Amino acid sequence: MQRIAEDIKSGQLKQIYLLYGEEAYLIRQYRDKLRDALLNGGSDMNINRFEGKGVSVPQIIDMAETLPFFADRRVIILENTELMKSGGEKLAEYLKNPAESSSFVFVEREVDKRSGLYKAVKKLGYAAQFGRQDAKTLQRWVCGILKKEGKQISPQTLQFFLEGTGDDMENIRKELEKLLCYTLDRDVITSEDVGEICVPQVQNHIFDMITAIANGRGEQALKLYYDLLALREPPMRILYLISRQFNQLLQVKELAKKGYPQAVIGEKAGLPGFVAGKYMRQASGFKSAFLKQALEDCAETEYAFKSGKIGERLSVELLIVKYSSRDQK
Repeated sequence: MQRIAEDIKSGQLKQIYLLYGEEAYLIRQYRDKLRDALLNGGSDMNINRFEGKGVSVPQIIDMAETLPFFADRRVIILENTELMKSGGEKLAEYLKNPAESSSFVFVEREVDKRSGLYKAVKKLGYAAQFGRQDAKTLQRWVCGILKKEGKQISPQTLQFFLEGTGDDMENIRKELEKLLCYTLDRDVITSEDVGEICVPQVQNHIFDMITAIANGRGEQALKLYYDLLALREPPMRILYLISRQFNQLLQVKELAKKGYPQAVIGEKAGLPGFVAGKYMRQASGFKSAFLKQALEDCAETEYAFKSGKIGERLSVELLIVKYSSRDQK
């Protein structure tokens, strides 16, 4: 990311860029910055977009060979074409000697680094991976936005906010906009504001459900399950999330036993730093044997449904009831 920012600032732009990874919000930001920098004030008529699987490589090459309209450069943007996985051989060959007047910006969620097109782009241009941002980066980003808006937030409230939004920057930005509108006439954002206006993610419902199970509160766990069903979450997806939660708790518990610090535990378990502490506290309410058995029962529940032995809604409900019993811990 820093390299792209430096290229834009200096005006020493490469002819080919690849932006890929999980963090769609950042990718869109840098895609648009590159588009504007490469266009350099030229007409939008010199922007050509190709999106989705099945785009025509010959058509892309033909467009690249077309001179820009009263400008120095034509900008070709290719998004989610999956040509970095297969079918990009002809384009890779073309990029070895492309028209000087055309620049390329590739945007992909996933790439195959063994593909000829990926290798060509990395060799001839610049490839930047955009992964999920760490807790400190997200905190600085949120505080920067709030400062520009003249708002203040305490470290505790900020932690509460990020625990609810997760580490997806698009979701964070949307929830921030709601908070800013809600607190339009006030300078300070409180935890009550966050709780009142921000919508918890599905994963947070699952976390609360597992907490209820850990505390033997079966009715609350079932209520959360029914809430998810009302939000049209399929029972088998809920089961998958429950299973993943138990698996992450087991990982966290085992890593904590080995003496790893919270930041390392979060990294190894695939959890944002500001969430790892929550998982460590939740994991302390379970024994390892309980978590292992829960994972086995989740797999058996999925098998029972897929083999037609029980309905999917009821199968998950029975699992929740079973593991809400304290005597199983």
